[in-house]
Amino acid sequence: MTQDVEMKEAPAAPSNSISSPGPSLLQHLKEIAALIETGAYSKEVRRISRAVRFTIAMRRKLKAPVLSAFIDFALVPGSEAHSRLSSYLPKEEEHDMEIDTATSVMHGPAKHSLPELEIYCYLIVLIFLIDQKRYDDAKACSSASIARVKSLNRRTVDVLASRLYFYYSYSYELTDGLAEIRGNLLALHRLATLRHDELGQETLLNLLLRNYLHYNLYDQAEKLRSKAPRFEAHSNQQFCRYLFYLGKIRTIQLEYTDAKESLLQAARKAPVAARGFRIQCNKWAVIVRLLLGEIPERTIFMQQGMKKALRPYFELTNAVRIGDLELFRSVAEKFSDTFNSDRTHNLIVRLRHNVIRTGLRNISISYSRISLADVARKLRLDSANPVADAESIVSKAIRDGAIDATVDHTNGWMVSKETGDVYSTTEPQIAFNSRIAFCLNMHNEAVKALWFPPNSHKKEKESAEKRRERQQQEQELAKHIAEEDDDEF
Repeated sequence: MTQDVEMKEAPAAPSNSISSPGPSLLQHLKEIAALIETGAYSKEVRRISRAVRFTIAMRRKLKAPVLSAFIDFALVPGSEAHSRLSSYLPKEEEHDMEIDTATSVMHGPAKHSLPELEIYCYLIVLIFLIDQKRYDDAKACSSASIARVKSLNRRTVDVLASRLYFYYSYSYELTDGLAEIRGNLLALHRLATLRHDELGQETLLNLLLRNYLHYNLYDQAEKLRSKAPRFEAHSNQQFCRYLFYLGKIRTIQLEYTDAKESLLQAARKAPVAARGFRIQCNKWAVIVRLLLGEIPERTIFMQQGMKKALRPYFELTNAVRIGDLELFRSVAEKFSDTFNSDRTHNLIVRLRHNVIRTGLRNISISYSRISLADVARKLRLDSANPVADAESIVSKAIRDGAIDATVDHTNGWMVSKETGDVYSTTEPQIAFNSRIAFCLNMHNEAVKALWFPPNSHKKEKESAEKRRERQQQEQELAKHIAEEDDDEF
């Protein structure tokens, strides 16, 4: 396996081989192994990252006999890793397919396996076990892989290790055992920091935040986030996850403006294929915007593939927009199971005050003078003394600036002031300034996201053949990235 087989850097053949069973899958895995080996020897992390993306694109086609044959090819027979990984792969399916013996003879097993190949074998076996719902075996395999990763301090292993961290946490999450590995994740994060493994730090920080938020430990999550080392994001997926977790923390801490910005940015940056992640971002963003007193646009609920999932939040938004407290109660009861599973039920309880305030604002616009008893009846207040409650609500809304009115305590009236010209105030200027700031921030982020190839300042001219090869690689990489599954989020 010492040949420089690079799949031409972009596997034109694998696009067909992924869909066909048996030998072509094995051959494709061997080409990926050659790509990893080339990246390890040349210390090019991008090659190894590309190999991982190709693997994710073909993960649904993996079978136990193919993986068993690949492990025999990539690892030294009788080694600890070979024995351990082979024990997870059943042999009874071998009669259903024939292994490409000619290819196996041509590429015999390596005399000594690279650490990168060993970690890659752990990764694909772990993915296979999770897809087969063999969660106990997945936990054992992931624990063994993490123990092996701890002993390696190679930058070419970092990309593979970050994926192992994710599936390590995921296998324990599927069995409701996240609390068991929290200390180990903290130790791994400390180790990644000492080794200057920024991609590992990104991944482990997100896994720790997810771990804390799973048990509603928001204070601990914020302490960890605020004290974690700062560095520039290396993975768009990890950055999206970080923004989502940050938005959830800010929401619980009542910092709705910052939470809204983080959640909307996470939804905008997430890949189109990550539909489940984008749905969760939009659910929380809708709640935050309602808590801010905004009404989300209808187009948010009509996005392709999200209409059914966002239906409860659409009806909730409609109840808040109308200011109907009774309708709000019925929607909250109707979709209580959905809100509990999304962990937004406590936030929806906070919306009751916004519903009352919206209804009060509509009343103040419609009536120049109205009795507090009628206000209580229109707001459908179900308390023992609705008039006193209405007076308290109106007084608080006036103090907060939600409505422009006065309370006549003698006659029991709410007297609305005449509405003025909004364009004579500074409100349009403030709104215009916020939009300009948003556009400038988006432009700055786009400029930072530009990638420049190394040594571009030397102005070296590349040949036409190399240029065509590079363009083909970029096209194939973009196609495989678009095919990544939603479960990566």
